[in-house]
Amino acid sequence: MDVSTLPIPGTTWWTGAAITCVALALALYGELRDRLPLLYVFKPTASAGFLLAAVGSGALDHRWGVTVFVGLLLSTVGDVALMGRSRTAFLAGLGAFLLGHVAYIVAFAQRGFDVQTAAIAFAPLGAVAGGFSAWLLPKVPRPMRPAVVAYVVIITVMVALACGAHARAPHLLLPIGAVLFWLSDISVAIDRFVARTAGNRLWGLPCYYAAQLVLALAVAHP
Repeated sequence: MDVSTLPIPGTTWWTGAAITCVALALALYGELRDRLPLLYVFKPTASAGFLLAAVGSGALDHRWGVTVFVGLLLSTVGDVALMGRSRTAFLAGLGAFLLGHVAYIVAFAQRGFDVQTAAIAFAPLGAVAGGFSAWLLPKVPRPMRPAVVAYVVIITVMVALACGAHARAPHLLLPIGAVLFWLSDISVAIDRFVARTAGNRLWGLPCYYAAQLVLALAVAHP
């Protein structure tokens, strides 16, 4: 798929995208002003927006689209869990997102991917992920390290398979969405384990919701 053949968003996708963008702006305002009620209301609303966008793109009309929709649902569960500040809430959110990435991996496998391209993509991605993990893990409480390592491996595999799926049947939205998700998770890790600042969320949350909207649009092209 070249740029000229990217899916054209329909009305329902645009409606979902608008809900996500407005809710994200209000959630970010809540972050900056430390107004948690805004965050608790508008982060789930932003997630509901990308679910609506996926339905509008026909996610439920074909097999790999349904699997992507499952990934979006699991991400929504993760969104809600990560609003908690406890270690249990974080691990629950991490687990939900990990399963969401597994769903995306299954979806890309259902669509078909080029093994060689995925392996080539995994090499630099794995090197970056490994370097980031080596820097991050000493800052992570020891009981949480296995879960963090597993998450890093799964999301890196997901991005590599998105590249492989694009190589098998060109679809630029797949690697774009996957890379945006990967970047957003870097901000989450830094915010959780290095320094909790509004700045991390100001770029991380837009990357995350953009990734989900891109994947929600990608399913319009079975």
